[in-house]
Amino acid sequence: MAEKILIVDDDLDSLKLIGLMLQRHGYEVVAANSGTQALAKASNDHPNLIILDVMMPDMDGYEVCRRLRANNDTRPIPIIMFTAKTLVDDKVAGFEAGADDYLTKPTHPAELASRVKSVLARSGAPPKKAEPQRGGTIGVIGAKGGVGTTTVALNVAAAFTSKSEKPIIADFRLGAGSLGLFLGVSQSYGMGNVLSKPAADIRASAIEPELVNHQSGMRALLSSIRSKEALINFSHDAAAAVVKTLRTLGNPSVFDLGSGLNTITTRLHREMDQLIVVVEPNPAALLMARDMLQEIEPPGSKTGRIHIVVVNRVQSSVQTPWHEIEQALGHELRSIIPAAHDQVFQAARAGTPLVTSQPGIPISTQIAKLTDELHTRLKAMVPNEA
Repeated sequence: MAEKILIVDDDLDSLKLIGLMLQRHGYEVVAANSGTQALAKASNDHPNLIILDVMMPDMDGYEVCRRLRANNDTRPIPIIMFTAKTLVDDKVAGFEAGADDYLTKPTHPAELASRVKSVLARSGAPPKKAEPQRGGTIGVIGAKGGVGTTTVALNVAAAFTSKSEKPIIADFRLGAGSLGLFLGVSQSYGMGNVLSKPAADIRASAIEPELVNHQSGMRALLSSIRSKEALINFSHDAAAAVVKTLRTLGNPSVFDLGSGLNTITTRLHREMDQLIVVVEPNPAALLMARDMLQEIEPPGSKTGRIHIVVVNRVQSSVQTPWHEIEQALGHELRSIIPAAHDQVFQAARAGTPLVTSQPGIPISTQIAKLTDELHTRLKAMVPNEA
């Protein structure tokens, strides 16, 4: 496996040039253009080496280096300072901050490659830190709004409790978080509180106090329906840090991603081991689902992680046949969920998932079968901790 190098520089031209040179030498390259982003990527991606510029607008390289050395997760990563500062005092400051080597700009590509090789050799080229795995990640996304995405996500998570698992369900819909209402929790700002933090600070110790323990056996990281919460500005790295951290806490972690693709869900669906796409059996929803699937998984690149779930929200004799749905989407259907408006409403009033309160009704048995398939696939992909 190629050694991973994180390059940190606010000059995009420098990032491209250094990155290209390192890639030609067989290294995997990750880039950051600010100190804050560097801390997040060092914590989440666990590179084998960091090449760190000193002069950056938000946080200079010395401070980034000190913070990396103060963090137990990132302390062992070797760091090369790479900067235009040439005075001896500048180099001393770099070494005092914790750098392993110091290069001045401009430098010949051969010298940079040699220093990188030398520092990696001295450090023993520590491998990427293995994430402690408890379970996998399951994303649930609707082809459009109002198709029952939250109902599916909630009940899939709850169904895992019957398998002696300890699932966590998380709601990424800031300002539109109805999941808490389905669980009988009037308001919870857990997800908003977590996403308000810098990505580098999103770890288990930040998330665990925000989790709600539910009587069904699940834990939940919830968004609220407070409109102001939707205005929280969070980064793609922060959202990815939530997923990666919950992966270590839940078994599995199920994510309500809402409806449609946006810049955040486009990033997050790639973090999912299994992805449920919820559709309605009508032409408009199927057209939207087909477009989404082409973005998520282009034709010819079948991964086997996509599960199409059709939800019949109303009883009707005029519905698209299942084989026509498969033909329209280019995917096999994993499950067809029957209409159960009254039961869903009653379960929401009771704050209890349907699969827990009414396990024998058709909607619950269909979700149980879907969960069996997900459970089997996750067991094959992500072994549990001993």
